[in-house]
Amino acid sequence: MEKILISRCLLGENCTYRGDSNFCEKVVALGEQYKIITVCPEADGGLPIPRDPAERKHDKVISKTGKDVTAEYTKGAEIALEKALTNNVKLAVMKARSPSCGSGIIYDGTFTGTRISGDGVTAELLKKHGIRVITEEEI
Repeated sequence: MEKILISRCLLGENCTYRGDSNFCEKVVALGEQYKIITVCPEADGGLPIPRDPAERKHDKVISKTGKDVTAEYTKGAEIALEKALTNNVKLAVMKARSPSCGSGIIYDGTFTGTRISGDGVTAELLKKHGIRVITEEEI
């Protein structure tokens, strides 16, 4: 069975910055076609649950309180990539607009809800290694 990488929050795990999930039934249903490999790059990178919201600003990820959390996001992205490569994953379903998992559109770093073209840290790294990344909104 082909393997797929999925953000744990979409499967109902309470790992978002708010301490809840982004449960998505369409994502869970993918388990009927694929073997699911789960990731939460933010938690895997060492950030607590809950945590301050963060947004990507150019090559950095900054929390709403002004803390640079780029190192944790980078570590989480590297862990996700390692899981993907180890499991020969070709497709990842990640959380839309997240500073780690967002694909194609993310928030602009001003915490005003403004969206811009771009990828989260993990989505960007996965794409650089040839892994297709979509969000739950594209299923």
